[in-house]
Order: sequence, then structure tokens, then C-alpha cells
Amino acid sequence: MGVCAGLADYTGFDVSLVRILLVLGIFMGGGALLPIYFIAGWIADDKPDSLRATDPEENRFWQGVRASPARSASEIRSTLRSIDRRLADIEQYVTTENRSLAREIEQLR
Repeated sequence: MGVCAGLADYTGFDVSLVRILLVLGIFMGGGALLPIYFIAGWIADDKPDSLRATDPEENRFWQGVRASPARSASEIRSTLRSIDRRLADIEQYVTTENRSLAREIEQLR
């Protein structure tokens, strides 16, 4: 029904581990998890087709977002600041009086 696969995808755990834990939980809980599994499978929506064929790096990103949205936002903010700093350095290099750069640009014309 995909319940274990959905939990594994959501949490980032290996699906085999989630399935083993479910089987152990069913045996140790006297079968109490079995109806919960079927109810979850019946209630839960199917995974959209657009999310099935995504690349692994994107899957890891979204798992991190689900696990810790604040940390993910902080990492994105840090990456954007780093990009901004590098762009500012490039802008400063290009706009300052740089005779060797001006010569190289003139040679390209």
C-alpha cells in the first residue's frame, strides 16, 4: 500500500528498515499495528506522479526540509549570502580601475 515507503521517504530512513520495524512492531504489539497500517493506507493520498521521478539530490533536499525547515532555510540563506558576496567581489573587480583587465577587454574587441 506504500505506507512504509511513504514514511521512509518522509523521514529519510531506508524503506527496508521501516518495513522491518513495522513487522517487529506487529509481532511485539500483538498485531495492534496491522489495523493502523491498513487505515493509514486507506486514508493516505497516493504520491503524485510528478514526485516519483525526481533526482536523488532533490529528494534529499526535500527530506531535509521536512525534517528541519528552520535549518534548511538557514542553509539556503547562508548559500545565498555566499553567492551575493562572490558577486560583489566580481563587481568590485570589474568596476575598479584595473589596467590589466581593461587591456584584456580591449584585446577581445
